[in-house]
Amino acid sequence: MFGRNTLMTGLICLASMTAWAAPSPDALVRTVMDEVLEIVRSDEAIQSGDASRAAGLVDEKVLPHFDFRVMTSLAVGRDWRQATPAQRDRLVEAFRTLLVRTYSNALTQYRDQHIDFKPLRAKPNDTDVTVRTEVRQPGAKSIEIDYALEKQGDHWKVYDVVVAGVSLVTNYRSSFSSEIRSSGIDGLIKALEAKNAGLAGNAK
Repeated sequence: MFGRNTLMTGLICLASMTAWAAPSPDALVRTVMDEVLEIVRSDEAIQSGDASRAAGLVDEKVLPHFDFRVMTSLAVGRDWRQATPAQRDRLVEAFRTLLVRTYSNALTQYRDQHIDFKPLRAKPNDTDVTVRTEVRQPGAKSIEIDYALEKQGDHWKVYDVVVAGVSLVTNYRSSFSSEIRSSGIDGLIKALEAKNAGLAGNAK
């Protein structure tokens, strides 16, 4: 799994996205990043480890701009086709909750990092783009974090985050596939829900 601080930094850069009439995705992410990181730096509750407050921030500001159905289907892979509509809904909800709780815990560990943006390699009419960044951390090696976004109407939705060349959805796919092989779709749902319950307990 990715390090908490690394993925947290990447995810909060995408928080608070609002509807926008096609400015470049990298410009959007840069603007949003400045706003959200300022909130995190000045929020004493989050800085002191209040995971529930951090979860509220993640849930409200970050996750509405992710396409969790696409992300979940990519993470589950070919087994997604065999899931019933009800199972798919539970998988999406469980995966969403997993990310909320994982990254809200990581958010409380945030310390100053600097994000450099690389030139956007996209054509004006592209509807699927990658925003590439490099996170520089004091006393640590820089890490590349890329965001895959798809344009849906007038909105852009994130459907994957790639850290140091490793895709978030691919990272989960192996463990999801293994769970399905041993316990089926329902087994994966139960495993995710149990993981979420454990993270909720740790937050308390």
